[in-house]
Amino acid sequence: MRRALPAVAVVGRPNVGKSTLFNRIIGQRLAIVEEVPGVTRDRHFALADWAGRHFYVIDTGGLETDPDEPLTAAVRHQVLAAIQEADLIVFVVDGRAGPHPLDARIAELLRRADRRVLLVVNKLDRLPEDLGHHDFWALGLGEPLPVSALSGKGSGEVLDAITARLPEAPPEAAEDTALHVAVIGKPNVGKSSFVNRLLGEERMVVAETAGTTRDSVDTPLRYHGRTLVFIDTAGLRRHARVEPGLEYFAALRTERAIERSDICLLLLDATEPVHVQDLKIAEKAWETGRGLIVVANKWDLVEKDEKTALTYEQHLRERAPTLRWVPVIFTSALTGQRVQRTLDLVLEVAAQRSRRLPTHEVNEALRELVERQQPPHYRGQPVKLLYATQAQTEPPTFVIFSNYPRQIPDNYVRYLHNGFRERWDFVGTPLRFRFRARKERK
Repeated sequence: MRRALPAVAVVGRPNVGKSTLFNRIIGQRLAIVEEVPGVTRDRHFALADWAGRHFYVIDTGGLETDPDEPLTAAVRHQVLAAIQEADLIVFVVDGRAGPHPLDARIAELLRRADRRVLLVVNKLDRLPEDLGHHDFWALGLGEPLPVSALSGKGSGEVLDAITARLPEAPPEAAEDTALHVAVIGKPNVGKSSFVNRLLGEERMVVAETAGTTRDSVDTPLRYHGRTLVFIDTAGLRRHARVEPGLEYFAALRTERAIERSDICLLLLDATEPVHVQDLKIAEKAWETGRGLIVVANKWDLVEKDEKTALTYEQHLRERAPTLRWVPVIFTSALTGQRVQRTLDLVLEVAAQRSRRLPTHEVNEALRELVERQQPPHYRGQPVKLLYATQAQTEPPTFVIFSNYPRQIPDNYVRYLHNGFRERWDFVGTPLRFRFRARKERK
């Protein structure tokens, strides 16, 4: 079974340099850094890469164990959620200030959380002369690692220690022949009800196994000879109701679900307007090469006539032009209306995503498109598209050889894209085009 990329949460009391270390780990200045406590209130997460290992890093606000202010309480709730979400905790302390009573209370909290913890002593800017990190052995969390997140001293050792403590790397996709389907969308659009309705069909063989991400269940089922593994991210909202401000983690869990999937079912609440967040989720799935199906749920609650579905679909495609190629299905998890049809669409999109075309058909289509409309000239010289081939599937990727591959404008790439779509459709799957240099044959 596919595993999500592991997540690393950076925690500690206020103003110990957590955001500086976060920026150092991911290699860019994403988190705002100021020399005052409490700057990080909204959480950040980003992908990091070290020694061939990829993982998410979560930046958190300063943790205070005895919060009085409502804002401090909200930050605490989010930090505790990050601890539960993460596979590894990087506990940051201030080496210049030395051990603090709050550090000891946080250390005790982390022990109770039963997570792997890496203790990092920051602000030791005179390494290797600085030896202040030894004072933190008293926290009982193992060997303290010294670092200066600001200058980067010791950061390589910290990253080595992080990757050594991460769960095993995900297995290769070739080892997993099941079709992974992520059910994604904003909280409270009916994802749980939709998945439950899907799995309730009598002619499906269903088995439930614990998922690799907390608060989700991967559910394999057999349908028309294929094994479909549903990655259900619907459990998020239950936590958000208990602990305010935790909807941030919907973004992280959605991204991890997309990363593990072949096809995404984007559930929308058909009783509400399409939100920007919905479109961002769709764009993320599309840009990462996943198949995509839009499921307008709660359709039974919509007042409609014979044009309602068409109007909804047109509005959706106007808001996001990439959705022009994405199938839209109108369902009701409550009544079961068209829910079964979703599985047929999943298999259809999977077939399109893995479709491979003969080279002679690709070149024939390219030749017809070029004859219909030539690429614009470059510095008075004709830009020629010499020949093409399909290089890979999932998603379908075409390599086109040209005498000026870098001078083909975006609008002409879109013209080729639309031409390939008109000929072969490729419903529900993105297409990729790569242009390579090749001299014209004499």
